[in-house]
Amino acid sequence: MSENNLVGILSWIVGVIVALAVGSGMIEGILGIPGIPSIITILAGWIVVIGAIISLVLAIFNK
Repeated sequence: MSENNLVGILSWIVGVIVALAVGSGMIEGILGIPGIPSIITILAGWIVVIGAIISLVLAIFNK
C-alpha cells in the first residue's frame, strides 16, 4: 500500500467520524444553525448521518 493511498484512507476515515459527530450534534440539538428552525437542523443532521453510513457501506462493498 503506498503512502499516498494510506493518507487517503485515513482522511476518509476522519471525514466519516467528523460527519457522524456533527450529525449527532445536530440531531441532539447541541449544534444549531442560526436562523434555521430546529426541526430543519434535526433533519439535516439525519441526512448527514445517513449519508456517512451509506458512504461507509459502499466503501466496504467496493473493496
